[in-house]
Amino acid sequence: MSRQPKNSQRKNSQPENAQPKNAQRKSARPKNARPENSRPKKSSRPKRPGPKTLPLTLDELRRRAVAASLFAPTTLAKAVTALGFVQADPIRSPARAQDLILRQRVANYRVGDLERRYARLGLEEDYLYAYGFMPKEVADLLHPRGDAGGALHQPSGLASDVLAFVAERGRTHPQDLIAHFGKERAVNGWGGFSQATTRALQHLHHYGHLRVAKRRDGIRIYEAVAGREPVLDAAERRRRILLLVTRLLAPLPVKRLRPTLALLARGASDRAGLYAAVQAMLRRGELESGKVGDETYLWPAAMDWQKGGEARRKLRFLAPFDPIVWDRRRFEHLFGWEYRFEAYTPNSKRKLGYYAMPLLYADKVIGWVNLKTANGKLEAEPGFVRAAPKGRDFRRAFDAEMARMEAFLGLGGAD
Repeated sequence: MSRQPKNSQRKNSQPENAQPKNAQRKSARPKNARPENSRPKKSSRPKRPGPKTLPLTLDELRRRAVAASLFAPTTLAKAVTALGFVQADPIRSPARAQDLILRQRVANYRVGDLERRYARLGLEEDYLYAYGFMPKEVADLLHPRGDAGGALHQPSGLASDVLAFVAERGRTHPQDLIAHFGKERAVNGWGGFSQATTRALQHLHHYGHLRVAKRRDGIRIYEAVAGREPVLDAAERRRRILLLVTRLLAPLPVKRLRPTLALLARGASDRAGLYAAVQAMLRRGELESGKVGDETYLWPAAMDWQKGGEARRKLRFLAPFDPIVWDRRRFEHLFGWEYRFEAYTPNSKRKLGYYAMPLLYADKVIGWVNLKTANGKLEAEPGFVRAAPKGRDFRRAFDAEMARMEAFLGLGGAD
């Protein structure tokens, strides 16, 4: 079949009684009217502006990260509320991570203060993007957690029996269960073995059937929870959780957003839609972004970047899980070197040490320090990315932080 010329096709496709175009324009539509087959003109109304990405320098970004996290020392209750979450870790070298994090933000903090005041402050232990301590209002955002299919979790088997035991007995130590149920073992989250009853306690705690009432020598003591109803709708819970995490880890690298949300999904009650919620918050202006080189960062629009700790505290030993250190990609970009947590690395392969604590000097992490106690005294083995700073200012700042650490640990008759 031969193809007709385009003009011929257009002409032949008109109805037989079609009028000439000029006649149609005059008779069928008023003056200045838009032809029926023409495209509408673009609206003259201004488009809603999209999320802005602010240009930043690396120095400004680093200053913001330190200032946002290290607020002036305050009370324990106010510090936990301001942070919203304090990551926990069982290793003591020279103290647990939660104590090392809080000593930088609580006035006159002493090792174990969190555990001693936990019940009186009405705090909770739970999983956010990691396991740790939080105010009750934050824990309420995480529950009720559904099972893999999204339905409310219903304990069965040993877990159901353990829940009934705790509900009847009241506050329960894991050893109480071993005496009642026996010593059957189960694979734990690290691939090793734990008591099956201990795993059941952790399982019930995760789904909100139990809570940690207190700790005894670091061991969690559990009690039953009557029931947890959602305090807000799902969208608002997601929004508040995302604001908390992006503030705590601010500025948060966009390239680390999905991995962080994947961890967060393990703890949040409403797992679906976390990434979409972040994008919506950016469009609404609740989150802002800034760019340094090829890296884009996020933070809540309401962040107060002007706050900061005591100017006199120029040097700090940071915990490996401190919010400033937590995101290793951001750490390397901000401070120019790769920090590694090597407690679980074979000794022969360690480069920094078993529990190397990043050494923050002003707003730069210039090295690390390993601490240990011997004969009631604190000993330090520092290491530096480049050379150790020279002059009396650094030496005095280092000695002052050592004295604060000794007081925190209760060593050497420190006040």
